[in-house]
Amino acid sequence: MAALRYAVIGLGVMGRNHARVIRELDGVTLAAVVDPFASEGDIPGVPVHAEVDAVLGSGIDAAIVAVPTTAHEEVALQLAEAGVHVLVEKPIAADVEQGARMAEAFRSRGLVGAVGHIERFNPALQNLRKRLDAGELGDVYQIATRRQGPFPARIADVGVIKDLATHDIDLTSWLAQSPFRTVHANTSRRSGRPHEDLVAFNGRLDDGIITNHLVNWMSPMKERITVVTGESGAFVADTLSGDLTFYENGTDATEWDAVSAFRGVAEGSVIRYALKKREPLRIEHEAFRDAILHGRPGIVTMDEGLATLAVAEAVMQSAAQEREVVVDRVAGPAESAR
Repeated sequence: MAALRYAVIGLGVMGRNHARVIRELDGVTLAAVVDPFASEGDIPGVPVHAEVDAVLGSGIDAAIVAVPTTAHEEVALQLAEAGVHVLVEKPIAADVEQGARMAEAFRSRGLVGAVGHIERFNPALQNLRKRLDAGELGDVYQIATRRQGPFPARIADVGVIKDLATHDIDLTSWLAQSPFRTVHANTSRRSGRPHEDLVAFNGRLDDGIITNHLVNWMSPMKERITVVTGESGAFVADTLSGDLTFYENGTDATEWDAVSAFRGVAEGSVIRYALKKREPLRIEHEAFRDAILHGRPGIVTMDEGLATLAVAEAVMQSAAQEREVVVDRVAGPAESAR
């Protein structure tokens, strides 16, 4: 079978990473890149074009859309009209209305439409999801995330909620296999930009799990932590290192009073799992390729990306109105694939 022909639309930081992975992936070939500010030779041996129209007649099968969020809809709809499968970087679009039009365009044409919520493909979270599905934690009570770091100069069109917190919204709902029901948020602008750069919000999922999320662009250290607490203890996933650690609920009482006061009344085992650590972007691309070739599940669908964006907009509404907000359900039938 001939290799799938890909184009990368947008040659910024993520676009270049996509181009690198595509060139290393079996069954696909990078046929072109599109960026009005790129030059011939930026990706050695790959033609560079200024406009999407220039690649539509060249027989491409799929495209990666890594342009600014505000341009996602225009580019994706153009590709859908041409019958091209698409992986669009998160968030799916600048707002829910645009995202809904995109999801419908790909669904109605029978095309693969995926959203680049890359944290789902992190080995720590993938292993954690398997363990939760196997019931290793028992009932899940709470999911908390911390996503902090310095401001990335490449982001100018959205705030920290749609750019960063969408990772946490998506991974939380995916781990729990339950959508958000309500959110209550606070935001702040400390960098002088028009968009929020800090957010702290709580949520409740449909199944009753409580969630808590701390996200900002103002921290001098970088942190990507997910803590899932349940009946049997707590899992801690560090997606920067790909590590997953389990803290078991104690069954043996601690008789040494000083230690008991410091650590709690009982201690259990602590296990850091040995995981096969592969690059999440490569795993994401393998899932996208296999969805095109074989219809396999595993991608983050546009309907799922749309549901995540709806939660992000509810977080923004909650912060603006200083109240708890019920999340609107906007996704199509594929949301059940979570």
